Amino acid sequence: MGQNDARLMDVARKLEASFLSEMLKSAGVDKTPDSFGGGAGEDQFASFLRQAQAEEMVKTGGIGLAQSLFEALKEQGNGGR
Repeated sequence: MGQNDARLMDVARKLEASFLSEMLKSAGVDKTPDSFGGGAGEDQFASFLRQAQAEEMVKTGGIGLAQSLFEALKEQGNGGR
C-alpha cells in the first residue's frame, strides 16, 4: 500500500469511527443511569469514551464501511477508472 493509499485508508477509518460514534450515541450508549449520578461532567466526558469505543471497533474490523469508503475514494481519485 502506497503512502497515498495509507493516508486515504486513515481518512476512511476516521470517517467510519465518526459514523459509529454517532450510531452509539443514537443507541444511547453514552447515557448516564440516573442512579449513578455523575452529573453534567460525566455527560461531557461520555462523548470521549464513545469516540474511543468507536475507534476500537474500527481497529477490530468495524462494519466494513472504511473499506468501502477507501475503495470509492480511491476510484474517484483515479478519475473513476
